[in-house]
Amino acid sequence: MSKHLTLVALANSTITSQLNTALIAHAKVLGIEIAKDNNEQEHSKYFITRWTCSQALLPEARVAMRDIAAAHDADLAFLSPGFNPGEVNVLAMDMDSTLINIECIDEIADFTGKKAAVSEITEATMRGEIKDFKESLRRRVALLEGVSADVLESVYRERLRPNPGASELLAGANAKGLYTLLVSGGFTFFTQKLQQELGFKQTQANTLEIIDGKLTGKVIGDIVDGAAKNAYLEQACALMHCKKCNSITMGDGSNDLPMMQGSGISIAYKAKPIVKEKADAAFDRVGLDAALLLIA
Repeated sequence: MSKHLTLVALANSTITSQLNTALIAHAKVLGIEIAKDNNEQEHSKYFITRWTCSQALLPEARVAMRDIAAAHDADLAFLSPGFNPGEVNVLAMDMDSTLINIECIDEIADFTGKKAAVSEITEATMRGEIKDFKESLRRRVALLEGVSADVLESVYRERLRPNPGASELLAGANAKGLYTLLVSGGFTFFTQKLQQELGFKQTQANTLEIIDGKLTGKVIGDIVDGAAKNAYLEQACALMHCKKCNSITMGDGSNDLPMMQGSGISIAYKAKPIVKEKADAAFDRVGLDAALLLIA
């Protein structure tokens, strides 16, 4: 457990000394001192370098330092003072565009020629421009009325792929005894299959109504929005007899922010700017399994 803010650079290739020089120089401009940790371990897949910082960083400083890291082909994370990796008990993550490579609803719509209309609403929602996720989802699902339920299987088989490092992340998290939760504003058809494939302890998502083999354009039951995602995370923490600060969260859209806020480490995976700005870590280059290095 560190008493200081810790900066962690993660990369797919060797982290050069130039990054160290650039970060230290920028910190000095801000009137801050950072020190490189020379007691680094070797990792087989990723390269990692750490620095300690004796004071908090303003959001603008974090963005600038991430930009510096990006210029050296590395991702940057900020671990809070007092964070104890050994006390992480829960991993909660989003599905669409985080765990997997697609937005399932957009791909379902593609089979009907309505992908552009649905994608436009999806993107505006993930950017935070449409504030009411429930209304956004209802509008998009309504456009799917009459689509054959067989399309769901086609999307899963032909287009859905776990993002890089997904299986390694789940295997590592489960091996550590973490409670693994997949909580999605998407659909149960896909979360249930991914639970079987990857080994999540629990999944929560929305259920599409299907009558006579066709989608009705409606969702059954309560919609899983940002508030619901956070509630499911808190329930998982209660089940594990821990606090939210003992969880690690991963997402890419604005509806993931409620569950990410206040978690031990929040990771934005190839995320929208509003999410990256607020997250502790932003992964744009490394795979999902690099998260395991942050709780090693």
